[in-house]
Amino acid sequence: MARPGIDAPFEDPARTVDERIDDLLGRMTLEEKLAQLGSAWVFELVENGELREDWASEKLRFGLGEVTRISGASSLGAGDAAQVANAIQRFLVEETRLGIPAIVHEEINSGLMARDATVFPQSIGVAGSWDPELARAMADVIRRQMREVGAHQGLSPVLDVCRDPRWGRTEETYGEDPYLVARMGAAFVRGLQGDELSDGVIATAKHFVGYSASEGGLNWAPAHIGSAELREVYLHPFEAAVRTAGLWSIMNAYNELDGLPAAADAALLGTILRGDWGFGGFVVSDYFAVRQLAEYHRIAGDASHAATMALTAGIDVELPGTDCYGTPLLKALNGGALALSDVDAAVVRVLRAKFELGLFEHPFVDLDTAAVAMNTMPERELAAVLARRSIVLLSNDGILPIAAGGKSVGVIGPNAHVARNLFGDYSYLSHMESLVEMQRADNVFSIPIPDEYEIAATGAAAPSVLDALRERFGAGVDYARGCAVMGDSTDGFADAVALAARSDVAVMVMGDKAGLTSDCTSGESRDRASLDLPGVQEDLVRAVVATGTPVVVVLVAGRPCGSAWLHEHCAAVVMAWLPGQEGAGAIADVLCGAVNPGGKLPISYPRAVGQVPVFYGHKISGGRSHWRTDYVDLPSSPLYPFGHGLSYTSFSIGDIVVKQERLTAADVATIDACVTNTGSVAGDEVVQLYIRDAEAAVTRPVLELKNFVRVVLQPGESRTLSFRLPIAQLGYYDREGSYVVEPGTIEVFLGSSSANLIEAGTLTIVPGDGHTNVVKVFDGAVTVS
Repeated sequence: MARPGIDAPFEDPARTVDERIDDLLGRMTLEEKLAQLGSAWVFELVENGELREDWASEKLRFGLGEVTRISGASSLGAGDAAQVANAIQRFLVEETRLGIPAIVHEEINSGLMARDATVFPQSIGVAGSWDPELARAMADVIRRQMREVGAHQGLSPVLDVCRDPRWGRTEETYGEDPYLVARMGAAFVRGLQGDELSDGVIATAKHFVGYSASEGGLNWAPAHIGSAELREVYLHPFEAAVRTAGLWSIMNAYNELDGLPAAADAALLGTILRGDWGFGGFVVSDYFAVRQLAEYHRIAGDASHAATMALTAGIDVELPGTDCYGTPLLKALNGGALALSDVDAAVVRVLRAKFELGLFEHPFVDLDTAAVAMNTMPERELAAVLARRSIVLLSNDGILPIAAGGKSVGVIGPNAHVARNLFGDYSYLSHMESLVEMQRADNVFSIPIPDEYEIAATGAAAPSVLDALRERFGAGVDYARGCAVMGDSTDGFADAVALAARSDVAVMVMGDKAGLTSDCTSGESRDRASLDLPGVQEDLVRAVVATGTPVVVVLVAGRPCGSAWLHEHCAAVVMAWLPGQEGAGAIADVLCGAVNPGGKLPISYPRAVGQVPVFYGHKISGGRSHWRTDYVDLPSSPLYPFGHGLSYTSFSIGDIVVKQERLTAADVATIDACVTNTGSVAGDEVVQLYIRDAEAAVTRPVLELKNFVRVVLQPGESRTLSFRLPIAQLGYYDREGSYVVEPGTIEVFLGSSSANLIEAGTLTIVPGDGHTNVVKVFDGAVTVS
């Protein structure tokens, strides 16, 4: 029965959001309140592209907090997804007592995870661009596409600081440095949420916190992080997103810290997040994380106990379905284990998001525009720009760029002619494959996918690297696969070696298949004990190198990989990451010289897995074996340092001036420099500013990135850079957990990587007001003239 109209204050957009929430909350029954804290998969509501009224009557009768992945967990195209979103909202608005719309969330790590949406490079590649404005522009496209199909919350950015590339989800992160992760993540949040949330999409920063620092690089494993390191490294990007970008949502991590899973950690979700930082948004559980408190971590006796622990800790909404926040939570309330005020506080936060999104006034989307708004030419061009700017030239003996015409090119490798492998684990294709796998077998998630539910893993509508190289180089390109990504078959070696032997240059496209299924080598739960290329790929490279033909290796990969031997014996190595739908063209453009690579590593590149973790910002006692420095069998330094990336041109940095040398915590230092393209072709340089605290009351990192800028320069062109460095950005957490700026000497460096630096000068911080109660600053500024 259709709900009667209600002439109530909560329906009046002229009233304040607080007034509307107060009125609506006062009208809600307990069942209606609990419904706002739950969620439902699209396949629990929809069959064959249509809302099942009987399912909806059961799942939605009291309302619903969130709908899980209308686009990302179905075979629906954009137009059909928008129609389903409207049908669900119409049922909620017209057939429930209070008519409260639902938030629809989607995954968005490399773009809206939907059949028709643009697939951008995976986040590790976005970080490789060292261009926050491109991250913002990418998120703005995602915002528009999500709004067109009726989605309101994106489960990104991933703000995990990752220093262990064994971890399968390295590809979803922005790398190893808290400042770089914060810069890229905050830009993404701004682009996604927009100027006004009524026209934006809620960003959900994840995974809160320490998920990437797991034992052995293993998924869901415990993390062991000291309190100062937790605040300065792992919490820092989240705090920056909250304080500087107005982040609206947080998702907990699966891991535990010191015996307490993040989903039950009131100190993290309450004291730090809502107390210290003043976070006013809402917290959603990572999928099944509430249930895990009982079934995985075993700190809760049953679902009711798990629900109580999670809600009182600060988890407002259970995703992806309502397991523990339904009947088990009601049982906890009725038994006195939980106060109604805890429920009300969570409901208020959810309702606030819905009012700010404008859902009560605009619950429906325009079906005529949804399909045509997806993957437009400007959006594809942005994906191409990001792919080109993400590529890192790791090594080059002069073989690159390959001149078009006159040379025969043998294209070899398992990723050379498979467009699907250009995509990351949180792309639509990857997740469709995982849903198919889960539908066919018992799985740890126990996702209730109906047997009759349509799941179609569609092909990648993108060219392969081979396609793109044939377009650039023409008839001189031939191909042999050589081997698979995984497996031990060498049946294709002979053809690959023969092709290499008769070619002027061999381009080997190697690396990963990213995803969640058992045949994937990178992605969620696809952790690796080795950083060599998977399967027999390393053997194939050795066989091709032995022909004497110059070998260019292109790594299509979610993390640093390839043995030190490979990097040392190939003529050039190009890291393309997981570059998305426009990645093949970007790779070809770099190889032929149409694009000069300017990307930089956002994560240090180990020589071998035995070095892990290896990162530039280690303490003075770290990074080497004292007193010998190196391992017995290996240098302790990385193969390629953080910030590294070569070019087809050369650059110089000079005329460095540190303008102020004595400052208080309230001051801002200025560091000027001139960067010049000293080569013969146009190119990009990322100028990086680092500091070192020469002496402090607690041990400090040997280097800390504090700013950077990517500059495009024509041959012979110079640009003047002026970095403004707030002294309040240079503090640390003392033994009492307070953020302080200590008087003393700060050394300043400029350069093109963490290992290629020029001493710029020193700053002397002198005593002044506010050194021990400093308001933390997260970023400075840089002007280019």
